[in-house]
Amino acid sequence: MLRLTDYAYDLPEEQIAQEPAPRRDASRLLVLERVSGEIAHRAFVELPQLLAPGDLLVVNDTKVVPARLLGRKRSGGRAEILLLEATGEATWRALLAHAPAAGGVVDLGQGVSATVLARDGEMGTVQLSAGGGDLSAALERLGKTPLPPYVRRAPGDPREAADRERYQTVFARHPGAAAAPTAGLHFTPEVLERLAARGVERTAVTLHVGPGTFLPFRDAEVSDDHRLHEEPFEVPEEAAAAIAAARARGGRVVAVGTTVARTLETVAGEDGTVRASSGRTRLFLRPGSRFRAVDALLTNFHLPRSSLLLLVCAFAGREHILAAYREAVAAGYRFYSYGDAMLVHGPR
Repeated sequence: MLRLTDYAYDLPEEQIAQEPAPRRDASRLLVLERVSGEIAHRAFVELPQLLAPGDLLVVNDTKVVPARLLGRKRSGGRAEILLLEATGEATWRALLAHAPAAGGVVDLGQGVSATVLARDGEMGTVQLSAGGGDLSAALERLGKTPLPPYVRRAPGDPREAADRERYQTVFARHPGAAAAPTAGLHFTPEVLERLAARGVERTAVTLHVGPGTFLPFRDAEVSDDHRLHEEPFEVPEEAAAAIAAARARGGRVVAVGTTVARTLETVAGEDGTVRASSGRTRLFLRPGSRFRAVDALLTNFHLPRSSLLLLVCAFAGREHILAAYREAVAAGYRFYSYGDAMLVHGPR
């Protein structure tokens, strides 16, 4: 059993980033050597200098959909639906807040409604209807960017329009995520060009981020056999080939975000070989887990007692990570989805 109190730290509320940096690549970058624990303070724009020719960046090209729907129950009370994954032409797995029981209807406005087909606590299945209109277009109009709850937006907040663009990576391609792979938010076309000029290659996998990433643990302890909610992924042939080529030339595989790390470790063989595959993962990487495919990890700072903090602690050691977090707090870094970044690296 893991005690979650061992994976906690103090963070002043004012260091929880409420909006992104003026430029994506204007974030700070804490660099942690995973073996020695040595820490350096850099800027994200310096990333090309910190990687070596022959290294391979692996990014998550999932695209965030406007999945947060606000409406009213037929009783008049407010309800919220977070679409997680399409299960049919108009049916979705969803996270429900203040929604009715199975059979109930939520009016979403403009003739669009959601009928709750099944419900198990806060999880459920909904069927959407646009009243004969174009459902995709209606969801695009009505849906809001699914920001995490610690990023606060009042109704009509002028920052909501900017969130549509900034809570999306520049390499997003495949719609399906209910949250952004936030380590990728710092990249700009200019940084990508400089990485390519440096001889750092890039490939992409897809993991549609769902509740396995952002739902908190409910208990004070986590058992060894705990599994996260399933999330769909794909490792295409091109990505598997690029990873094999990087290993053959002695380059490091640099996972851009915990979602990429989970995807690669899901499909990696005992020898670290990554094979093209698609499916669903519930992999929970925690202290004691072995990393076979990932040599370095670019990531944001994560919530205390979260599965993501446990993952980075598994990668670099609890003591090193918590020491780095304490230093980041003391140095005034900005935390979480819209915050600064961290590069955890070392030799292959």
